[in-house]
Amino acid sequence: MAKSPIPNRPAATPDPARTGAATGDVPVTAASRGTGRHGVFTAFGLAAETQPLSPGLYVVATPIGNLEDISLRALRILAAANAILAEDTRITRRLLAHYGITTPLVAYHEHSAEAVRTRMVARLQAGEALALVSDAGTPLVSDPGYKLVQAAIAEGLPVTPIPGPSSVLTALVVSGLPSDRFFFEGFLPSKSGARCNRLAALATIPGTLMLFESAQRLPAMLADAAQMLGPRPAVVARELTKMFETVRRGSLAELAEQFAEEGPPRGEIVVLIGEAAEEDRRADAMGDLDTALGDALASHSVKDASAIVAARLGLPKREVYARAIALARGTSGDGA
Repeated sequence: MAKSPIPNRPAATPDPARTGAATGDVPVTAASRGTGRHGVFTAFGLAAETQPLSPGLYVVATPIGNLEDISLRALRILAAANAILAEDTRITRRLLAHYGITTPLVAYHEHSAEAVRTRMVARLQAGEALALVSDAGTPLVSDPGYKLVQAAIAEGLPVTPIPGPSSVLTALVVSGLPSDRFFFEGFLPSKSGARCNRLAALATIPGTLMLFESAQRLPAMLADAAQMLGPRPAVVARELTKMFETVRRGSLAELAEQFAEEGPPRGEIVVLIGEAAEEDRRADAMGDLDTALGDALASHSVKDASAIVAARLGLPKREVYARAIALARGTSGDGA
């Protein structure tokens, strides 16, 4: 007996991955078809059937909160893959159920052993298409998965990115802080001493700092950041794209005081910290100048040492050169 057609299925259209259209997917050929599967996903009340994928690893970004933020391409990949490698299968199962996707799930997380990666690479070598997802957002950004990507690349297997949501970029565009240069640090150390040392190392980075932080550690981290980085502008973005999304803006000191009074918030947190003001950066650089020049002069000429230090501290070359000459002659350089 013939199978009943899928209700409300739209008219069949050529699959971009099979026709070679510019989608970024590797075109399917007789030599590369592998053991792909037909899958189905439901969106906008309509069911769509997908064509088999080319073999390879697909790194798929998924929503960070709002399930509507997934792309149609991501749905197609998830529905057609032979299996989905998920950080937490319980979380990914909710996403798949929302879109009527029945692709098998395989647990793949930071504690996965080398044997698990070996099995996944073997499946890829056998011609399967595997989709890698994290709990939320873009995989490999403070999430497991990079070792599997490295293993696939080492074996010459195709790795295809399926772009989509990212909490750090979502926070950046709503922060109001400069977005032309930014540095993603991830999670800071959990202990205050190590955290302060790391913040001191980040102090000279020219751009917006982007951090993840746990809700419980947020008040203490903001207090340490205010102490180590001074009166910089900052943003605490919580539960982005979700029902209780909040974006709190202020100086580091103001935010530290607010969260010290209120206590730890709930939910997922992204913290952004702006650059120091020009006068603050110059003051810090001048405070480090003599030490930096002393170290450089120990192994370089006055000219080379001043050029190295000027580039590192962002100070005018002529000013640093004059100070280097004064130090080399054993004078204070202040007219005394």
